[in-house]
Amino acid sequence: MGRVMTIAMVLILAGCGGGDRFKGRDAGVAAPTAPMAFGPISKACMASDREARSRRLCGCVQWVADQSLSRSDQRRAAGFYGDPHSAQEIRQSDRRRDERFWKAYSDYGDRAARICG
Repeated sequence: MGRVMTIAMVLILAGCGGGDRFKGRDAGVAAPTAPMAFGPISKACMASDREARSRRLCGCVQWVADQSLSRSDQRRAAGFYGDPHSAQEIRQSDRRRDERFWKAYSDYGDRAARICG
């Protein structure tokens, strides 16, 4: 079950919804277009083989990452695009560093889904 949740989270971040993907975004985002940024997550997103990837979506999830994750955490999370199983290993780890990272990554995933998805 945990593996399914991890893969679902990775796919949410790499996929997109239909119609107006930016409805219901956080109150801090008032512009009619999606926020955009470029960095390790947007680069991994664009390089992925996910059908739903786009500059707009990948730029948006990077923008949320810039607000939510340190640069080192972003690099770590970007690796999930190429190796989703590593996310499962981190999620199940008992190491304090991995637990802190997973909490931040989960919060980031929830926020990215609201804003970008």
